[in-house]
Amino acid sequence: MSAAGPALYAVLPAEHADLDPRTVVDLARRAEDLGYGAVWLPDHPLPPAGYSDTYGGVFEPLVLLTAIAGATRSVRLGTSVLILPLRDPFLLAKQAATLERLAPGRLVLGVGAGWEEAEFTALGVDFADRGGRTDEALALIRHLHTVGRGPFEGPRFGFETGVFAPAPTAPVPLLVGGISAAALRRAARHGDVWQAVPGITAERFGALAAALRERAAGRPIETGARLSLPAGRDPRDAAEEIAALGAAGADHVSVWFGSPDGYADRMAALVRAVGR
Repeated sequence: MSAAGPALYAVLPAEHADLDPRTVVDLARRAEDLGYGAVWLPDHPLPPAGYSDTYGGVFEPLVLLTAIAGATRSVRLGTSVLILPLRDPFLLAKQAATLERLAPGRLVLGVGAGWEEAEFTALGVDFADRGGRTDEALALIRHLHTVGRGPFEGPRFGFETGVFAPAPTAPVPLLVGGISAAALRRAARHGDVWQAVPGITAERFGALAAALRERAAGRPIETGARLSLPAGRDPRDAAEEIAALGAAGADHVSVWFGSPDGYADRMAALVRAVGR
């Protein structure tokens, strides 16, 4: 966290099936111009009840982030969060490495284990095994991005021979989302970034961040929180919440701004409210 407070990241809108993806690209460009440090996209491949504030992810995030990479210069690009056990980790590693080569040093691969059992059932993935699949997939992606060849030992994704390319210019930072004991263990073991769930209090965030850093045993991990600034909420209230989270140890705060209508205006209002 800088002296000015935690970095501001923007969670781009992706809850409306009729939204033009080019609008999301334009909002990402606007976020960069306003000084936001990163733009995030959510992920739900097949939600049970349609897309909404609960189920974001109308657009495939890595495809849309590729378009955003070409329209921006320096803003970080990330998933917050991609449901990792619903993905083929070999293909995901290749997609992430390709995007990183297009935007060197800008990609953050944010993942979670998922929570909606109906979505796992629809895709034919064992919900009970999601934690084990997530841990092994994270280890595999790191192996492919650093070693680039077999063997890799694992009960689900192990392989003996094979060569991986392209290699990213540097290993893609891995963000782990969630506040469960399993998520914190996963972040301490595999993560470069940890992000809490929306609605967490500053006090609770500070306690979890401290526990995570202790568990990581000196390995640096960026810590972040999530909050919402939809239409009707005073940006000064959000600014106070951001300041409290920063005082509790948040390196960044990711903000979702609600409906696409007025999204850019609310992004600008928050920047003014926090005095940036």
